[in-house]
Amino acid sequence: MTIDGGRMHVAEQGEGPPVIFCHGFPHTWYIWNRQLGAVAEAGYRAIAPDLRGYGRTRVRDEPDSHTNRAVIGDLLALLDDIGAERAVFVGLDFGAALVWELALRAPERVSGLIVLNNPFAPRPPRPPSRLWAKAAARHFLHLDYFQKPGVADVELGANPGEFLARVYFSLSADYHYLDTWRHPAEGTGYLDVLPEAPPLPWRWLSREDLDTLARDFESTGFTGGLAWYRALDRNWELTAEYADAHVTVPAYFLYGDRDTDMEGFSGHDPLGTLRAHVPDLRAVTEIADAGHLLQLERTEEVNALIVDHLRDLADRAR
Repeated sequence: MTIDGGRMHVAEQGEGPPVIFCHGFPHTWYIWNRQLGAVAEAGYRAIAPDLRGYGRTRVRDEPDSHTNRAVIGDLLALLDDIGAERAVFVGLDFGAALVWELALRAPERVSGLIVLNNPFAPRPPRPPSRLWAKAAARHFLHLDYFQKPGVADVELGANPGEFLARVYFSLSADYHYLDTWRHPAEGTGYLDVLPEAPPLPWRWLSREDLDTLARDFESTGFTGGLAWYRALDRNWELTAEYADAHVTVPAYFLYGDRDTDMEGFSGHDPLGTLRAHVPDLRAVTEIADAGHLLQLERTEEVNALIVDHLRDLADRAR
């Protein structure tokens, strides 16, 4: 479909009410490939777009091209394109932050949210890059490292398959991602702090899966995905009016018991903050022995929960 002078690539399966899956970094639509069939079989139209900066989606490169506000515009255009008034949105990582903000900006287009691993957090009192720079004075922090245009782009793009294997492994339950903080920031690249990944296949990822994801990044590089990190201060500027807002749409939250975002990036009481700001939070589920790539590490459990939550939404809407 056409968006903002470019085009959006989507993968989809099934017919019925739309369920739209939003990925994070460094992913493409394919990170949800195991969920599309399960949701389609349950009677829904499962849609997974390549978001701006990723895969086969192309847009003009402008100052605000990779803000949440711009991508929310794409998602609303997608709803219009398929003739849907609203949809259920599923998000992970940047996709989670995206759908939380979508629910603030356009709640009338959201039937419900199913969010994995990244809980809602209110707008911080200052631009986030200031917090990252302060942390980077003590240890390596990818959020700060990614702010330097061109640096991570070259490092990660030199061998996309190796980078993806190492970062996916480090974010899983099979490793403790916060060990990357043991390294100094000065003179250190991301691959310097990431562990070596064991040979594929793993218990939750095949060589074919990794190669499929790597091929897209071999074609596009990582600059588009890194642009989302470089837009985070701009997101902060653009959400001033939502500083004290609550997410009012129905929401469900799933998280891995070994997820790094829950441990190190979501504040001291992420679940308490989530419950305080999402009044229609209908379920919170901890999944054992799972890290950040929850839908790959625990596919059957996640698929069953997503389908259950979709049915709960439908039952309550009757």
